[in-house]
Amino acid sequence: MKGLLVTAAYRAGWAFARVMPEQVAAGVFQWGADLATRRNGPGVAQLRRNLARVVPRAGAAELDELVARGMRSYARYWCETFRLRRGDVAAVHQAVERTATGQENLHAACAEGNGVILALPHCGSWDLAGVWLLGHTDQVSVVVQRLRPESLYRSFTRARERLGFDVVPSSGGSSRPTEHLAQRLRAGGVVCLFADRDLTANGVPVSFFNGTTRMPAGPAYLAATTGAALLPVGTWFTETGWGMRVHPPVKVNGVDGIPAATQALADVFAADIAAHPEDWHMLQRLWLTEDLFE
Repeated sequence: MKGLLVTAAYRAGWAFARVMPEQVAAGVFQWGADLATRRNGPGVAQLRRNLARVVPRAGAAELDELVARGMRSYARYWCETFRLRRGDVAAVHQAVERTATGQENLHAACAEGNGVILALPHCGSWDLAGVWLLGHTDQVSVVVQRLRPESLYRSFTRARERLGFDVVPSSGGSSRPTEHLAQRLRAGGVVCLFADRDLTANGVPVSFFNGTTRMPAGPAYLAATTGAALLPVGTWFTETGWGMRVHPPVKVNGVDGIPAATQALADVFAADIAAHPEDWHMLQRLWLTEDLFE
């Protein structure tokens, strides 16, 4: 029953965001974010603890304001994601292209012909980042977490496929995700992967905002085993649009170099998150210990 309610809620949000005028939909989602902030549920409380690490000198009032902006940013992500349609791809690409930086790093990596891995944190609108990327390459492969219930997973998968993505399930597919992605990379393809939160408990320990967490080894592993370029990407919101930075490639010295490459990704992510903390949508526990922030 809970799964059916969750699916119904997402579908209702999807339908509402699409049929309402943009300003109306944005206003309602912002109202929902403010309501969630006032209720201070587990996700909001965790966001506060996470942001306290990012801005350790912030006082209580400043942190309250940052959390409120963070929840509004997260609501904006969902509103924009729900409104995305296949016909929006060209317009989104042009809008992001005007403010994005580091395209030369992407173009140089693509020209090498060994495949490209874009590693992103959960910041800004990663869906719009992928849509922007579709304007630079024929196909973009993305891994989608196997959500429950299955009907919800299928809804997200169909939405991304309609936009033009090659969707790879994180589990339960016809082959292991790494095998599928490696094939794409060896064919010169582009892969987008989240890299700031490990979902397996087998990730690489890294230092991140003066604490230890684990980040997924997948991006560096694929780079080490396929020869693909590994590019960190920062994404954030601006007042009227979206910001993006494609960073220079992170060097991966074979399989033995995976821990160092993963730490290098963490360092790049930390700098971008510190510059735009309200756009880091991390409402889950990340650090191995939170003793100082309980």
